Amino acid sequence: MPELAPLFIVELLLLGAAVGFMAGLLGIGGGMMMVPVLTLLLMQRDVESGLAVKMAIASSGASILFTSVSSLLAHHRHGAVRWPLVAAFAPGIAIGGVIAGAGVLAAVRGQWLAIAFAGFNAVMAWRMWRGSGATAARRLPGTAGLVGVGTGIGFLSALVGAGGAFLSVPFMTRCSVPMREAVGTAAALGFPIALASSIGYVLGGWSLPPVLPGAFGYLYLPAIGIVAAASVLLAPLGARTAHRIPVARLRRAFGLLLGALALYMAWQAFKG
Repeated sequence: MPELAPLFIVELLLLGAAVGFMAGLLGIGGGMMMVPVLTLLLMQRDVESGLAVKMAIASSGASILFTSVSSLLAHHRHGAVRWPLVAAFAPGIAIGGVIAGAGVLAAVRGQWLAIAFAGFNAVMAWRMWRGSGATAARRLPGTAGLVGVGTGIGFLSALVGAGGAFLSVPFMTRCSVPMREAVGTAAALGFPIALASSIGYVLGGWSLPPVLPGAFGYLYLPAIGIVAAASVLLAPLGARTAHRIPVARLRRAFGLLLGALALYMAWQAFKG
């Protein structure tokens, strides 16, 4: 790993600690928290803004490979992961993640993507906060339906470097999956999402020259390593906390997170 400034290492460690705790608590990989921070840090190191965003997205998505393992094991020990559901989602997730990471990432304008996700997150935040009976009004679709939904989750997650829980948790709760199981299953889904996305990021950035020591195409390996190490340590603490909080409070916490992300993305879009 190339030599890094001590302050940069501290910043990445703090980011990783926050991401790991949130991954364990709510089943998220923290991509939407990591991307803006990593973008800022890379731009401070003279990386062009457009490339910095793409590197942040790719590095965020790749770091979830490590965070998700620690988080999913913690949730598995609590019996909160529905593995047959993970297996049903996985083929679609692989397809969507590779397609988005390998080509679409370079073509989509960040402003339009931010506007679309701000609106979606606002709607999901409102539904999660209300905790209405609508969360149990549907049943899970069949295998073909889950593959299709998984494709969409993998595709959109790869475009923002996220673990997919911002999509999979609201979907599963609306299909009558209990909140704790939805969170645990979302944590397990983070691994195939990150794996497929990372393959796409490598393919998409294969011909790019390194802009920083340790950069590999769209991936910035030092950030991946440091953030992932801190995340793995804090994810079990977040998972233990999740199983001590009442379901209603956990649902509202997730809604608040989605709402905050919606506001941030809307601000970024209109600023741009």
